[in-house]
Amino acid sequence: MLCRVAAWSFAACLVVWPAHASLELSTLADADSPAAAIAIATPLDQAQAKAEDNAPTSPIDSPTQNPAQALDNTPAKLAALDPAEPGVVSPPVAEPFGLAAIPVSFGNVLTKWSGVEADIRAEDKVLARCRDNIDTCPAPARDFLAIVDQGRKLTGRARIGVINRAVNLAIEPMSDMAQWGVPDRWSAPLETLTTHRGDCEDYAIAKYVALTQAGIPAADVKLVIVRNTEADEDHAVVAVHADGGWIMLDNRWLTLIEDNNMSKAIPLFVLDGDGVRQFMPVALTGARRQPTPASLGF
Repeated sequence: MLCRVAAWSFAACLVVWPAHASLELSTLADADSPAAAIAIATPLDQAQAKAEDNAPTSPIDSPTQNPAQALDNTPAKLAALDPAEPGVVSPPVAEPFGLAAIPVSFGNVLTKWSGVEADIRAEDKVLARCRDNIDTCPAPARDFLAIVDQGRKLTGRARIGVINRAVNLAIEPMSDMAQWGVPDRWSAPLETLTTHRGDCEDYAIAKYVALTQAGIPAADVKLVIVRNTEADEDHAVVAVHADGGWIMLDNRWLTLIEDNNMSKAIPLFVLDGDGVRQFMPVALTGARRQPTPASLGF
């Protein structure tokens, strides 16, 4: 009986093994080709059709593909192999100074920024009521809306420049200690325009809100904290993305300059609607690319 079973098993092996072996050998022979991973993940007849119709002729034809992605047999991944539809996604706009930045989940800067964002949302309600009825609008809100309206009438760099100038002229520089009796306090725009006094963060916050209210996309406006190496102190500015680069707005001058012209500033944090991110220290050595014009120095 055992011999009869063994004979039947041997015969079955003779029938099944050649077909199975041909699949394994053909797969191993093509393992170095871009379509090999698809052949492993699909039946042989489907894999051959996809390899002939969809696979790029060389790795260069599929610049976004990597070996780990090739093992994923989902329809989205296979579609990305089609040379006619490479699936290339436009890269996001780089951070100011061209540096990488990582999210911050705790710390003093995040605490202050979160508090200011809450105050800005509260002031937005005041501004909305002012637009409905300017006669009942508080004076600080009217002053701020006048700045926003100046910007709305213009476009491009002209819009950025007029808001930068208007905010700079609307606020008298004064330290937080002199005004509030505390070392560091960040104020929303209407609070700043109530006294028309503030320090660099107050200027920057007012510009940040005014620029977005005037129609510049929120993703194109950042508040940036830098280290002023000449005065050895932290300093706040606003960065606006325009003409393919970042324009820096500073309360110490009316001129618009590029981020790579701030040679005496070490970027520390970037703040926006997505929270706070810290510039990576390993990248800071590449931030100093061009000297600052003497008239624009810190």
